[in-house]
Amino acid sequence: MVTYPATLAVSRQTVLFVSGLLRAERRRRGTRRGSRALTCFRQAVLVLRWFADATRVDALARDHKISIATAYRYLHEGIDVLADAAPDLHQVLTRSRTEGISHLILDGTLVETDRVAACTEAGHDEWYSGKHARHGGNIQLVCAPDGFPLWTSQVSPGRTHDLAAARELALPALYASRLPTLADKGYIGAGIGVHTPIRNPPGTQVLSVDNRARNRIINALRAVAERGIALLKTRWKALQHVTLDPWRIGAIVRAALVLTQFEHGRRY
Repeated sequence: MVTYPATLAVSRQTVLFVSGLLRAERRRRGTRRGSRALTCFRQAVLVLRWFADATRVDALARDHKISIATAYRYLHEGIDVLADAAPDLHQVLTRSRTEGISHLILDGTLVETDRVAACTEAGHDEWYSGKHARHGGNIQLVCAPDGFPLWTSQVSPGRTHDLAAARELALPALYASRLPTLADKGYIGAGIGVHTPIRNPPGTQVLSVDNRARNRIINALRAVAERGIALLKTRWKALQHVTLDPWRIGAIVRAALVLTQFEHGRRY
């Protein structure tokens, strides 16, 4: 076996932040001092190595001299304490109104996962997205006007349409907030307050000049939501392909959201 030096591309402040959350959780559980195989700091390093580099759990267990089962338990514990620190959608909308944000952006993304044998009663593959032609979980995001991610949803199976997922997880709160929300054509029919581009008419007809201009404006303003998705997926490699239980994707993305907001000094 060959060993080599490595540097974790995460600031010490971020490690201390995660360590503080883990320490608070241990106090809540009444964990006795010295009864864990890893300190809070070392557990935080384990969790952040998985998020930042998608390090295999067996490698994490070997490097930290713990069993694979313990490594999984520590990893899931870290995911949960971070996810619990994620902002609630109502909290985000209240602060957005207080700060006078002009509008929000609603978008969806697919977080890839391993193929899973889960089918609907009709025999359809639950986690397969026909739109993306791969397996994964559907996550809804609400972003600020500059594209920075403010909130992420629970996971829906990959075959779930963006509009269906949004109706269940995001739209009721957005309606109540009365904040203008921009979205792509996948959200046409979302309801009052959600502004989407107008579809091209059938046949040889074309949109009017005013409608074409409206579409350009909406597309230009909402396109920055891709920045929010990229901030999460490129910074935290674990989100590029999740190998844990796909139902954990929602918690994993919320945990990554908390880490991203902390690193950028924009926690809600």
